[in-house]
Amino acid sequence: MTVVLLHGAFGAKEYWRAQIQALVRDGHRVVAWDAPGYGLSPLPPDFSIDFCATALCDLLRREGGACNVVLGHSMGGMIAQRAWAYAPQLIQGYVLSATSAAFGKSDGDWQREFVRQRVAPLDAGRTLPDHAPGMLRTMMAAGAAGPAVNLLIATVSLMREETFRAAVAAIATFEGRALLPTMHVPVLCVAGELDRTAPAEVMAKMATKLPRAQFVSLPGVGHFGWAEQPDAFNQLLLQFLSDHFPSRSAS
Repeated sequence: MTVVLLHGAFGAKEYWRAQIQALVRDGHRVVAWDAPGYGLSPLPPDFSIDFCATALCDLLRREGGACNVVLGHSMGGMIAQRAWAYAPQLIQGYVLSATSAAFGKSDGDWQREFVRQRVAPLDAGRTLPDHAPGMLRTMMAAGAAGPAVNLLIATVSLMREETFRAAVAAIATFEGRALLPTMHVPVLCVAGELDRTAPAEVMAKMATKLPRAQFVSLPGVGHFGWAEQPDAFNQLLLQFLSDHFPSRSAS
């Protein structure tokens, strides 16, 4: 079993530490990427969800195993869904965390306001290390704390500003609802009860459009369930893998 971890718009592969540890202890092979423009990779001039999805398919061809489950958080979940359009034979299951199949309302006002709120502090001269901690705190449950939360904040604070801006713009235009009925593999949809960015009710509706989906809302959790309550999130993840891929050893 190979589990592929896709971070969100705000992040990088480093913040998956608790999930990597849990998966490896359970006998799974893990591939955690930095999306194009993240980590050491240059930002592509045509950065988009679609561009990242084709890059994910290339990664799966090179590094995937006989059975691949893709775990995508937020923007990573959008990239994961889009990859189904290009290489469904490479993906045997999904875990979709705090994400959606489309972003905002069709009139575009909500999307524009989302982008404005996230980049306005940067436009006003603040740096990401100044802006990121407060922004991330507004997306979490009040009082969220612990090593995984600290790691999340530290990881996002190291992002390059141009990548941050490009990612915010990319997720605001995502539309993938037509793909959902075609995704005939097991899918675990994990929402946070208190998440206002990818609300639990939106994810619950999304799950009804997927042929083989299970929906779970983590109580007392905001947008970053895997960091706010890593033990609870990891338990769901490992149980999902055990239920749907019981005979798959690490490969």
